[in-house]
Amino acid sequence: MPDSALEPLTEEEIRKATVGEPVRLDGPVQLVEYDPLWPEQFAREARRITSALGRRALQIEHIGSTSVPGLVAKPIIDILLVVADSSDEATFVPALEAAGYVIRIREPDWHQHRLFKGPDTNVNIHVFSTGSVEIERNLAFRDRLRANVADRELYAQTKRELAAKDWKFVQNYADAKSEVVEAILARARPLPPAAGESPALDRSPSKAKPSRKKRSMADGGS
Repeated sequence: MPDSALEPLTEEEIRKATVGEPVRLDGPVQLVEYDPLWPEQFAREARRITSALGRRALQIEHIGSTSVPGLVAKPIIDILLVVADSSDEATFVPALEAAGYVIRIREPDWHQHRLFKGPDTNVNIHVFSTGSVEIERNLAFRDRLRANVADRELYAQTKRELAAKDWKFVQNYADAKSEVVEAILARARPLPPAAGESPALDRSPSKAKPSRKKRSMADGGS
């Protein structure tokens, strides 16, 4: 499933996608052991998002490493938020901003992905349109890690090895995980291909035109 033609994001592309100045890491990534309070933090944020958006929030899921019991992670709660059309910012951005969330990533060329940071909790809210292939990929990856001890340990070991290196941006660390992510996804249930693979094989295409960039699950997150 990994595609050697796919490339990690360049600094120019990271800056282009970021609203404001990208936060530089310039060092190793700090991982912590699993915290049983993370599901409670997700549930609180899910209630806040639902209160802000009502029925416009079509699906809210806890994703990323903090959603997998026993897995080491950066202490950031990654949240998958599905709306009707993530390119139509007028339908959800003002309401989330009124609730205290701040948009930090805007990627119209990658599945119309938007990312928000939280007002008082370290969260990444990843917003995709209904039908996006990235919804199924993120959930399949999470469920595979929850159910399969070998893949969970493989991912944890890879994260620890990569986290110990110095990275300019967290996105660089996320991109470096892509090969093992794709390998694990290949062992999960049959999935549509990653962004950049042949659209002829895509059984559930996203509304956005895929880029040629390699992406990890819940980029920039845990």
